[in-house]
Amino acid sequence: MPGSYEFPHRRFNPLTREWVLVSPHRTKRPWQGQIEKTDAKAKPAYDPNCYLCPGNERAGGAHNPAYESTFVFDNDFAALLPEAPPFPAQVSPLLVAEAERGVCRVVCFSPRHDLTLGEMTTGDIRRVVDAWVAQYRELGSMPFIRYVQIFENRGEMMGASNPHPHCQIWATEHLPNEPVKEQNAFAAATSCLLCDYAQLELRLGERALYENGSFVVVAPYWAVWPFETLVVSRRHLTGMDELSEAERDDLAETLRRLAGAYDRVFDVVFPYSMGFHQRPTDGDAHPEWHFHAHFYPPLLRSAEVRKHMVGFEMLGSPQRDLTPEEAAARLRELF
Repeated sequence: MPGSYEFPHRRFNPLTREWVLVSPHRTKRPWQGQIEKTDAKAKPAYDPNCYLCPGNERAGGAHNPAYESTFVFDNDFAALLPEAPPFPAQVSPLLVAEAERGVCRVVCFSPRHDLTLGEMTTGDIRRVVDAWVAQYRELGSMPFIRYVQIFENRGEMMGASNPHPHCQIWATEHLPNEPVKEQNAFAAATSCLLCDYAQLELRLGERALYENGSFVVVAPYWAVWPFETLVVSRRHLTGMDELSEAERDDLAETLRRLAGAYDRVFDVVFPYSMGFHQRPTDGDAHPEWHFHAHFYPPLLRSAEVRKHMVGFEMLGSPQRDLTPEEAAARLRELF
């Protein structure tokens, strides 16, 4: 089978039940398209103009405390609100809308303006993990919250409006689209998809990048983004609130090493969107869910050339040039 990877083919994603087109021969094509600018300027440990640094005034007018570790606050420009009036009755099944309540928060990873997950210590990232767990529990316990999405957009290329190390949490009244796809896949399977998949990748070794006592990192067989990775817990956990103390430490170490490996691919702070998928908080136990994280980095050939999702990707199905096996071989050396 590996020999056939050199030719156009498509791969099936069992989590979303969607296909991705793989075109390895396209990596040889010349590039005369958009070239991204890279920010090589060193950042200060404290920036008086940063609205996330300790003690500074935020964009909404509030002042940050002089925090020394992680810091969590309600987003000053939240995409969701705890209260929302009901929508009027629909006039047609083609014109359907409904109210969506929610809570949006920001988690500052560190008071240091100049750090990333790959540059922080495992101990400091462990405190971030603890903050995530506390937020998942608190927000998930709200009666109207049914899903808690923790995610980080790193780098201007991925829409980050501030370089200070931070992530966001959007807790929603309904399940978002991507978790719904995974919910359906988990519920339909006769055994845990991700337990089976992690064991398979470790046995094959072709796309496995890193493992410790609690987590496995792979370049998924069905990956869409050039250097996409999947972080899977070894133990069948439905959510991060079930992590043991040792597993929290191992998650912190996994994130530090993965983010650091990304930064060494092109010797720049590698942009990405990452996020955790875990059980909904609708009151059901959801034993079918398996705790995991997705990393979606856009860079393709260099720090200046990114993968664009356009044309066929928007109108047909996702397509990639660099195979997951090639990406895995490159990343594996950088851990």
